[in-house]
Amino acid sequence: MTLNSSPPSPATAAGPVAGARGGDAASSAARHDGVICFSHLRWNFVFQRPQHLMERFARSVPVVYVEEPVTAAADAVPVMAEARCPKTGVVVATPHLPPGCEGPARDQALSTLFTELARRHGLLRPLLWYYTPMLFAASRALPAAALVYDCMDELANFRFAPPELRIFEHELIAAADLVLTGGYSLYEAKCTLHPDVHPFPSSVDAAHFGQARQELPCPPDLAAIPGPRLGFYGVIDERIDLDLIDAIAAARPDWSLVMVGPLAKLSPDDLPRRPNIHYLGMKSYADLPAYLAHWDVAMMPFAINAATRFISPTKTPEYLAGGCPVVSTPITDVVRHFGRLQGVQIARTAEEVVAACAALLALPRGADSAWQVEADAMLADTSWDRTHAEIAAHVNRVVAARGDRRAGRPLHLVPQTPRRAPAVRTGGRKPHYDALVVGAGFAGAVMAERLAAHAGKRVLIIDRRPHIAGNAHDCVDAAGVLIHSYGPHIFHTNSADVFAYLSRFTTWRPYEHRVLAQVRGQLVPIPINRTTLNLLFGSNLTSDAEAAAFLAARAEPVAKILTSEDVVVSAVGRELYELFFRGYTRKQWALDPSALDRSVTARVPTRTDTDDRYFTDTFQAMPAQGYTRMFEAMLDHPRIDIETGVDFRDVMDGVRYGRLIFTGTIDEFFGHCYGPLPYRSLRFEHVTHDRAVYQPVATVNYPDEAVPYTRVTEFKHLTGQSHPRTSIVYEHPSDTGDPYYPIPREENQALFKRYEALAAARPEVTFVGRLATYRYYNMDQVVGQALATYRRLRAASAVATSTPAEPGRVPSRALMT
Repeated sequence: MTLNSSPPSPATAAGPVAGARGGDAASSAARHDGVICFSHLRWNFVFQRPQHLMERFARSVPVVYVEEPVTAAADAVPVMAEARCPKTGVVVATPHLPPGCEGPARDQALSTLFTELARRHGLLRPLLWYYTPMLFAASRALPAAALVYDCMDELANFRFAPPELRIFEHELIAAADLVLTGGYSLYEAKCTLHPDVHPFPSSVDAAHFGQARQELPCPPDLAAIPGPRLGFYGVIDERIDLDLIDAIAAARPDWSLVMVGPLAKLSPDDLPRRPNIHYLGMKSYADLPAYLAHWDVAMMPFAINAATRFISPTKTPEYLAGGCPVVSTPITDVVRHFGRLQGVQIARTAEEVVAACAALLALPRGADSAWQVEADAMLADTSWDRTHAEIAAHVNRVVAARGDRRAGRPLHLVPQTPRRAPAVRTGGRKPHYDALVVGAGFAGAVMAERLAAHAGKRVLIIDRRPHIAGNAHDCVDAAGVLIHSYGPHIFHTNSADVFAYLSRFTTWRPYEHRVLAQVRGQLVPIPINRTTLNLLFGSNLTSDAEAAAFLAARAEPVAKILTSEDVVVSAVGRELYELFFRGYTRKQWALDPSALDRSVTARVPTRTDTDDRYFTDTFQAMPAQGYTRMFEAMLDHPRIDIETGVDFRDVMDGVRYGRLIFTGTIDEFFGHCYGPLPYRSLRFEHVTHDRAVYQPVATVNYPDEAVPYTRVTEFKHLTGQSHPRTSIVYEHPSDTGDPYYPIPREENQALFKRYEALAAARPEVTFVGRLATYRYYNMDQVVGQALATYRRLRAASAVATSTPAEPGRVPSRALMT
């Protein structure tokens, strides 16, 4: 299980690059000069997928295996320690960083170490190979022949996984040329996130583990343990069902349960202790067949939890290659690939495991036994050499393609200093467009990008404002501070698809939004949580249960929850409602909460724990270079023309187009023929202060109705910018101005339905986005809606079969202001 010694190499090397066919490998070798592998696993820990593949790469090209950093002495400087594996030639590099070296400083230190490492080993255009997304940010500046993400596990589901791991992973996926997965379940979870994803499930070195079928001496620490022996080897961590182990041992005290492997993220005190449970510790990879040879049944006692949802354990084929039948809990990939074998039993409970083991103990042993013949036939095509060769073919393909596409360019998802898109960029208006997109915010930009990049259509996108990016537009103000022109926009989503899509156009800065409210002369967390209650009421609530009881004692029963007031009063009572919600809502909507739909205040939860994050979504981040840069990258396509500062009515008589994508207000499109739909607007008061920090968090809410504004936001918290001055914005709700918030009342929805009926009668026009559908959507929801709308168009062949329209196909009254 350790890599103190690696498995013996076959007599023939796999090829110059990765074990590919001769011609491809030779040509590919000319385009890169080695592999730098970034891994979360220590080289001398368990011998797993990274070691199997990297030692095979090392037969033909230099391989540097970079481990995650370790902490050095307090006064140390960042340094890279190196050691060469004597059997494989792989260079193992371990960064040593001083304590407290975190965030940007960590990435900068690692980036310098990685650059020096590549130069020292002469790797000018290496293949960058990632097992961990956590080292991507620090290595993005390295030149690369190609970038491969070999996703062997869903690391974000593991215990103690850093919260920013998911964000880095999607950034890595967006930048990768090739994505591999360690199993089919993981492939199914990732296949929609990248156009070039391939599953490579568990393989086996059958010759190595086949030694277990021979008469190997019993290891001394195993020989003293009586049989029958039920054995497991692997890392003992949160993926192991310790309660199941304990229950099996209790049910059959005459059986011995043998656990071989290191303990990780668990304390020895967590382990079940019975006379017939034996923990033998970590063993070398070379010694594993000797243990396997003297087991009667091999166990895979995995818990069914988030950490095991996508695993594809290498142990199944290894146990079978060693001639040992297997009992496993119902891990999806084990059931899918091995569940029908006679030598593999699937069991969930201790009773089921005991029954399955009894059945397996009765199986005959030997190469001629029916179950072993069946297993050997299945294992014949699952060698690591074959897997390595198949992966090599994909590697050679993407290296060649990248070399043709961008030879010698540094690896950046978005250039560090991209040009600013001009206010008008057409290069001369074309005589005909497949689509005219009205509005260059999220809805319009996504539709334009998909139509051009995916459907191959020529698109003109226009916006009446003098810029792209809609309400998400950001820019540098006169003081040099990056601000959001139309108030704070904080990106958060639970949609992996949406996050992966946007990751094509931006790198991300992990950011979790926190908001304080000015109440009774002090700043307290909002949404209301246990800390809020303790600060306001001088209480000492120490548990969720105590906080829940505190709120329940103040809650007022409401027979039927219809309004925003009902939602809050029924949950937390009238005092907290008055303190946090009533004044703020009246300012925001110019209506009492009792006159608003319940959805308004239902958006803000109440918590009984101390979680002070405003959002709890899986993905929380800010575009590293700002929203406008992200939009520039999205619309930077040769089939997209952009015109800003242009109203639809100014171009409608001069543009020929096939399909109209409209993201403006639907009532305006139809000339307000039924009357205007009600909206609330905002007036923004931007102020710069001659100090570095203005307030402790990005946003402070002011619920008091006597205060004219609703909230104050300091942008540097959002952007992470370092600057001696700081800029803030006051938000003043207004009845006049650009439409921002549809007012959620039944009569307004009824009016919208009348416009929606008109839209349904216009099949040549696609209405998408917040304004066109009269919905208050978050940014991610708008992106999701636009992506779904595009897919529906494609499915209905509306995009593919669109025909040119004559100028003026939309009546001139459609956009009267």
